[in-house]
Amino acid sequence: MPNRNYSYQYETSPRKIKPDYNEYKKKPKQSKNKNNTNRKNISKKNVKVNARVQRQIKSNKKLQAKARMSVFIKCIIIFAILFLIIFRNSQISQSFSKIQGLKSEISKLQKENDQLEINIQNSINLSTIEQSARELLGMQKLSNKQIVQISLPKKDYIEPRTEKVIINEEQSLFDKIVEKIKNIF
Repeated sequence: MPNRNYSYQYETSPRKIKPDYNEYKKKPKQSKNKNNTNRKNISKKNVKVNARVQRQIKSNKKLQAKARMSVFIKCIIIFAILFLIIFRNSQISQSFSKIQGLKSEISKLQKENDQLEINIQNSINLSTIEQSARELLGMQKLSNKQIVQISLPKKDYIEPRTEKVIINEEQSLFDKIVEKIKNIF
């Protein structure tokens, strides 16, 4: 009994693709016994058929050239679009890296500012000021022997203003004359 898996299967062959153009088939030569007029008619028909075939070939070549040109132009357009996309992405990545660099620089400066602020707060502390005065400047605290007390009277040491404020009031003619005479003497 034959195995069914290995049997022939019908209609499994691929289909033949028909060409887009009509193929020119040569007609078989007729015998020499026919008359000369028949030959002329056949040759005229062949010339017409040949001319028609040549026109179809030319039109097919033109169509193929147009198709090639359109494919070429489409490829150029696609490459241009891809180039623009890649160029834009490179600009974005450059901007992103620049931003990241600036952010890292900001964080470094922020840390430095924080450290300087802590140093300033530490230097304002009285104990550190006293310690630096002792160590760096060689200063010491005053002893009771070095302290001199002075008693000051409770007099006001602020001097009054010595400038005279001149207020221009409208004076009569007689007052103006008297004032000029005072200024002369």
